[in-house]
Amino acid sequence: MDNKSGRTRQSKKILLAAFECIASKGYANVSLRDIADEAGVVLSQLNYYYQNKDGLFAEVIKMMMQEYLEEVENHLKNGVTAKEKVAALIKYFQEVLEGKPKLFRLLCDFSSMALWSESFGNLLRKLFEDISNLIEKHALNNIPAKSNLREYAPGSIARMLFGAMLGTAIQVVLDPQEKNLPEALNAIELVFE
Repeated sequence: MDNKSGRTRQSKKILLAAFECIASKGYANVSLRDIADEAGVVLSQLNYYYQNKDGLFAEVIKMMMQEYLEEVENHLKNGVTAKEKVAALIKYFQEVLEGKPKLFRLLCDFSSMALWSESFGNLLRKLFEDISNLIEKHALNNIPAKSNLREYAPGSIARMLFGAMLGTAIQVVLDPQEKNLPEALNAIELVFE
């Protein structure tokens, strides 16, 4: 039992080190040696726990996905109306952009990798689908009958909202000096006018 918990701690330590290295330097600029050094382990332990670089990065993506999904769902539970729930989600995006920009950098890096790797593509596609489903479930399940949004499938609206938030977030990551960009997320609320 003690040996298993030690292996779990070591595995988690490597995973967190990989997250930190990739988020700081980018996937293309990180070697397994960098991650082993950051984790304070020998290189062979990375292969023992994760088989190879892709296996390790897939686990980092899964860890990132879990964090995003939990936080998105928690924020979408705030408010009563669709507009209030989306406003809470927008606030979350703004907080992450300000407080945890590495999380968005990592998402951008993995999105790029997903274009060329089927396994990474499947993971990111699942993340985007799950977030859109959460938006649909929590924010779009009670759209007023007279709303112009009724003309569209809730899933389509959810994907559009998430896409707009993600696209704006990418712009903020690329131009952190532009102080008005995080506020641009608030314009998404116009959909509910």
